[in-house]
Amino acid sequence: MSVSANNLANEIIKALTEYTDEVRAEIQQAQDELSDDGVQMLKASSPADTGKYASSWKRKKTKTGYVIYNEKYYRLTHLLENGHAKRGGGRVAARVHIRPVEQRLVEQFERRVEGAIRP
Repeated sequence: MSVSANNLANEIIKALTEYTDEVRAEIQQAQDELSDDGVQMLKASSPADTGKYASSWKRKKTKTGYVIYNEKYYRLTHLLENGHAKRGGGRVAARVHIRPVEQRLVEQFERRVEGAIRP
């Protein structure tokens, strides 16, 4: 069976398009699931004085993926995560709760992308 150069090129393009669409769909699914998991992990691991800060974690879909953010207390996230100076002197210790969730999500996302790319 002989295949002309044009037909071969068309078949290669078709196969690559199908592969790209499958990979794109799997990556979008991973983004959706992991961003939802991230919000739940942040709600569970956030400092809970009254619970308002922890319950304010949300996610928003963007052109390229998702953003996880604290809807009401976004100014507080930096102060809690990194610590801050007190008004009368001294420092408030950092209460690291965002970085571990971020690292876990990045590792899981990388694993899922690698799995999507490899057949």
